[in-house]
Amino acid sequence: MEFRVLELFSGIGGMHYAFKYAQLKGDVVAALDVNTVANAVYAHNYIGTNVKTRNIQSLSVKEVTKLQANMLLMSPPCQPHTRQGLQRDVEDKRSCALSHLCSLIPQCETLRYVLMENVKGFEVSQAREQFIEALEKGGFHWREFILTPTQFNVPNTRYRYYCIARRDQDFPFASGKIWEKMPSEIVDPHQQQIAMISSIVESSASSDYLVPDDVLMKRVLVMDIIHPAQSRSMCFTKGYTHYTEGTGSAFTPLSEEESHRIFKAVQEIDMDPNNSGSDPETQQKRLELLRQVKLRYFTPREVARLMSFPEDFQFPAETTNRQKYRLLGNSINVCVVGELLKLLTNS
Repeated sequence: MEFRVLELFSGIGGMHYAFKYAQLKGDVVAALDVNTVANAVYAHNYIGTNVKTRNIQSLSVKEVTKLQANMLLMSPPCQPHTRQGLQRDVEDKRSCALSHLCSLIPQCETLRYVLMENVKGFEVSQAREQFIEALEKGGFHWREFILTPTQFNVPNTRYRYYCIARRDQDFPFASGKIWEKMPSEIVDPHQQQIAMISSIVESSASSDYLVPDDVLMKRVLVMDIIHPAQSRSMCFTKGYTHYTEGTGSAFTPLSEEESHRIFKAVQEIDMDPNNSGSDPETQQKRLELLRQVKLRYFTPREVARLMSFPEDFQFPAETTNRQKYRLLGNSINVCVVGELLKLLTNS
């Protein structure tokens, strides 16, 4: 079957890369997003794709039919459902686009396949109820998942909700539950060989990525620090580098033992009753020790690798680092979605 993909909330093209990863025949017939910076990145990487700066609420059944789209891939705004947000669910204006799509899906007769990604927490939302109701009304068979890239040997934790749905035939694995692994997964998770973080690290990252001195001095104890031999990293969010805590990991080229030794020396300074916390000499000594850790932020290329974007993915020259981190933080993991697309289309 030749797939004609309609990619909504398309961002920097993560779903398009996942479609290519799954090696499916066909192409993306249109990609819609309101973010002009994201659309510029998408168009830079996929010159021939019809990338539109469009409000999803303006999409009509007639337009989907005219495109002859038979596959819908989407990652709607997650803010109405995030732990950090107000969790206003369908009351949040950013849920309006998904609500509009829920009214469209049952009427779009050309659609055969749907894949949707969102944050963990979406599974208990009213928006989810609305979405599942639309799939059932349209005659779709559906399955839900909560998965993370570490299950696919990628050293990054990013739990996300996924729903796959198709019209023509049911899936050969159980419904009525949220799958927390792939149905075919029989490997003992303790025996999985998750890649080491050193495999995605750039050999010559600029000193521009070093954690600033003021952050080192004030916030280093709340940072998630990753060493080369480790096989993990935190979920990277759009606030990475702008906020210190809970937005992603930082990297040190030192071993755990080496950095532990330095942090122990810093702790001894902090606990020494003879040292005044505000004493310039003590502060300088503390700073010089912390600088030895060579702590830096992961570069945008490294974050892209942890999101499973291929090496030929590029940002336009005018994209700032702040924009790169925001766009990547709002994107999807290409490998996870790619594997789900294989499952969705496998008969």
